[in-house]
Amino acid sequence: MTTAALDILTALDSPAGRADPYPHYAALHELGAAVRLAPGSVAIVGYDANAAVLRDPAVRHEDYAEIAAVLPQWLEHPSLTESEDWILNLDPPRHTRIRSLMSRAFTARRVAALEPAIAAMTDQLLDAMSGAGPVEFMQDFAYLLPVTVICELIGIPESDRAEFRPLARAVTTIFDFTDLGDLAEADKATARLLEYFTGLAAQRRASPRDDLLSALVAVAGSDDGRLSDAELTRNLILLLVAGFETTTNLLGNGLHIVLHDPALAVSLRSGDIPVAAFIEEVLRYDSPVQAASNRISPGQEVGGLVIEPGEHLMPLVGAGNRDPRKFSAPGRFDPLRSEGSPLSFGGGAHFCLGAALARLEASVAFPRLLARFPRLALAGEPARRPSLVLRGYDTLPVTVG
Repeated sequence: MTTAALDILTALDSPAGRADPYPHYAALHELGAAVRLAPGSVAIVGYDANAAVLRDPAVRHEDYAEIAAVLPQWLEHPSLTESEDWILNLDPPRHTRIRSLMSRAFTARRVAALEPAIAAMTDQLLDAMSGAGPVEFMQDFAYLLPVTVICELIGIPESDRAEFRPLARAVTTIFDFTDLGDLAEADKATARLLEYFTGLAAQRRASPRDDLLSALVAVAGSDDGRLSDAELTRNLILLLVAGFETTTNLLGNGLHIVLHDPALAVSLRSGDIPVAAFIEEVLRYDSPVQAASNRISPGQEVGGLVIEPGEHLMPLVGAGNRDPRKFSAPGRFDPLRSEGSPLSFGGGAHFCLGAALARLEASVAFPRLLARFPRLALAGEPARRPSLVLRGYDTLPVTVG
């Protein structure tokens, strides 16, 4: 089984596999809900198995110090060392302490209050898209809407936002790199973003505003150990990257599905298919995030497989979302199915802080987009981004009428 699983994983991580991982997930499902790839390494494939791992407080994240001890070159790459303090990679109690501070920006009331502003931003972007020629949906809408929202939340000036997409895209290389030599651009981007946020934090200390950064700077300056300067600036990078990368992919993946299914577009416009149900099925069917960060097993049984303490776990949530044990005909897009929520936002203590915001942005954007452009159509061949973990499009050209 190990040889077969490794062969499948190798194919999954090829250019063709990254472009279409789903046949490889199906092959892994035939091997089990949890599959040992090699001694000490297990892929978590099934829906219930993924949910159990993501929600188990005894499952820990990989220890960066232990990685550096085995691989000293790790320390030469700021894109890796600076992500050590990301709440994505932390366990309690540090995770709990930092997340509780950052979560102030994502309370239910604060997110709901953003809806009018998101609607206004959406209409403004749709106005700019209007015209006779093709437009590039990813750049002209799917990126601009969520980056504007997250930058407004953090308190990043509008004049500074143009450079963030290439920088954030470079940083996300750390999720897929196969060799440390692949990280040169990620290292440069990380250094630039740290420099930027250090400077912006200094401005907020001198002149606070009504934004998340000012609130976090005040906590970091309180000298009570709740938030260090390094934890602040490093997690601002995470907030920026995660705040628009996943929503950008959700918008692009969802529109691509609609453009290939005219009946679905009609049902969405008429309201026969609720937009909320459509968004949940996009999250399941073509998840913007295909894998969660690796974990270390405390010693447990998952999906019928006995996993020893210290073994590395790879939660493939994209595979869990296509688990035939959980979803009937998992390769069929069915927004009216009611078989469970997608795993795309993780689970347990690490459930995505911005999940409600991403859903809100999509629920505002899709009805307005489809109502505004009834003849919306593809204008050329889309290009997938070459990532397995973050699944989306680099380009999605469309005509709007």
